[in-house]
Amino acid sequence: MNAAIKTAIETGRTALGIELGSTRIKASLIDETFTPIASGEFSWENRLEDGIWTYHTDEIHEGVKACYADLKKNIKAEYGITLKKVGAIGISGMMHGYLPFDADWNMLVPFRTWRNTITGEAAEKLTALFGFNIPQRWSIAHLYQAVLNKEEHLPRLAHLTTLAGYIHHILSGENVLGVGEASGMFPIDSQNADYNKKYAEAFDGLIADKYSWKLEDVLPKVLKAGCDAGKLTKEGAAFLDAEGDLESGIALAPPEGDAGTGMVATNAISPASGNVSAGTSDFAMVVLEKSIGLHEEIDMVTTPDGLPVAMVHCNNCTSDINAWAGMLKGFMDAAGKEMSMGDLFTLVFSSALKGEKNGGGLIPFNYISGEGVTKIDEGRPFIVRENNARFTFENLCRANLMSAMATLAIGMKILASEGVKIKSLTGHGGFFKTPLAGQTILSAATAAPVSVMKSAGEGGPYGMAILGAYLIWKEEGEELKCFLNKKVFATAKISTVMADDADIAGFNDFLAKYERALEVEKSAVANID
Repeated sequence: MNAAIKTAIETGRTALGIELGSTRIKASLIDETFTPIASGEFSWENRLEDGIWTYHTDEIHEGVKACYADLKKNIKAEYGITLKKVGAIGISGMMHGYLPFDADWNMLVPFRTWRNTITGEAAEKLTALFGFNIPQRWSIAHLYQAVLNKEEHLPRLAHLTTLAGYIHHILSGENVLGVGEASGMFPIDSQNADYNKKYAEAFDGLIADKYSWKLEDVLPKVLKAGCDAGKLTKEGAAFLDAEGDLESGIALAPPEGDAGTGMVATNAISPASGNVSAGTSDFAMVVLEKSIGLHEEIDMVTTPDGLPVAMVHCNNCTSDINAWAGMLKGFMDAAGKEMSMGDLFTLVFSSALKGEKNGGGLIPFNYISGEGVTKIDEGRPFIVRENNARFTFENLCRANLMSAMATLAIGMKILASEGVKIKSLTGHGGFFKTPLAGQTILSAATAAPVSVMKSAGEGGPYGMAILGAYLIWKEEGEELKCFLNKKVFATAKISTVMADDADIAGFNDFLAKYERALEVEKSAVANID
């Protein structure tokens, strides 16, 4: 047993990040060396109910509690001690979506997640009004679509926040958001690291005389990384730890979105740096050196310390790979062969490197749901084979991995057309757990070197834990990028892969076929329920 780690846990010289992701709620506890020393998790899945992708409120509550309980149990098993105190806690979650509340914080409608593509009319009108791209999944698009639909809950609206902001409020009583997370609710003025007042006034003009509230009344307060976001209340501690061991008064970092925590976890918050988070969804974040024009496929958000970021967000990444893996596991079970899902995923990803560079004429379409980048509102996953396709296991694996990166590659081509330079990309999330495979495919998709840190599998909760550490361990005036460069990642172990010309050419061949298959996807949506 490591005595130093045990002492750190007992004395609260730690930082805890909890992230509510799409398929798992994960907790990561780090010590003063910024090393993960304990973790916890809870698996869940979104539901499609009445045409809306959602999670139930009781699932949200119980999931967070179960994740913390798993962390606490693992600490007890590993170190023989009960978790009672933490130096700082940070909550992060899937960005965007719609979580409206009344004055008493009663949820007015079920959570509408980022995956929904039901706000096209509102997004189009707001983009035209602001001259600034408003994606369908942003909170303001959901709010205005509710206005256009004349939804009955709007007169009672008092608070609008995100999943991370909601849990943060439960723990602290504070209605705040980190600036990166806030930038997925409403456009941010990077000069002031606050909501764009000009756009807010324009929005209020749209709803004048309709409701008693104005936009600034319902949005959370915006905070930059390192700012005091409140303390864990007694009620918040009791919510998180049902056994009552957790002490109140713990410092809370500004809640962030999974995009912001991904940037932190990969040390990609400086201009010309970028990262790709790839799991259920995937998105690329590129910190800009100069402004770019308006593109409906590109979101303009910020780093957790307020710098402008171009974001290519795709709703679909590994879900279809997961479905194929589940089918293969069923085959193995039927054949009486034991193989864990972890080993099966490793086999699938490593086998992809043995497939033909262009997938051998196989074109899997991975749209479980719609995609804003390609302007498709619903998804129908399918696979098409060319007449002379080589339908092998290795080619299927390769094609599925390329399919997972295809929509992202379409968006990244837009940034390239704007002259955006990317020195390198850093990948994190489940897509990169198997050595070389995910890196090679992403590098082929972007024609850029892709690095993965040893902590790549930790992802967002690790990034949120680092933001908690920054809150309590930064020096006076120390900027976040300096804190990351000099302290957190100074000795980080990094592996970098650059796809060769054949990999890049193969991906481009696959992508051209994938883009033509968009017409097949549209037909599938129109003709298959």
